[in-house]
Amino acid sequence: MGVSKVKISCLQENLSRGLSTVGYAVASRSALPVLSNILLTTDSSSLKLAATDLQMVITCKIPCEVDETGATTVPAKLLSEFIGGLPNDEIEMTLNAANQTMHFKSGRFQANVKAIDAEDFPMIPVVTDQPAAGLGGHQLKRLITEVSFAAAPDDARPVLAGVLLSLDGTKLT
Repeated sequence: MGVSKVKISCLQENLSRGLSTVGYAVASRSALPVLSNILLTTDSSSLKLAATDLQMVITCKIPCEVDETGATTVPAKLLSEFIGGLPNDEIEMTLNAANQTMHFKSGRFQANVKAIDAEDFPMIPVVTDQPAAGLGGHQLKRLITEVSFAAAPDDARPVLAGVLLSLDGTKLT
């Protein structure tokens, strides 16, 4: 990360809403402990939250004051419960990169949370504003209806319960 301390502050309401949004993508059970965490990344004026269960990724950006930029991951459940229980006030967050500990402070409430380095978090794909291809809703529905009978009806083997869409240039298979 390069810096020894990352310092940011934001409103409890904004952070709580962001945690709630990305929380849907947090893995409930995983062999990788970092998938139970939320990735926190800062730029000059915002905090980006991201979570993934390796099948979907949800990201959310919230405005905040950033003194020092950086990134880390913190346990999703613990963070959501702690932040949700705080009063609607400003929250100061400081990451000590040397020991990967995140310090949260809001009014008279404080907590230290052990983090996992952001480098251990899976890569988040970059989505551009330009669509790769276009297809009408009725056409997509017809295509899915024609092949969905072959998908497994239960989630015992998730790879068989889906429908594969493959895009090659302008050809959708």
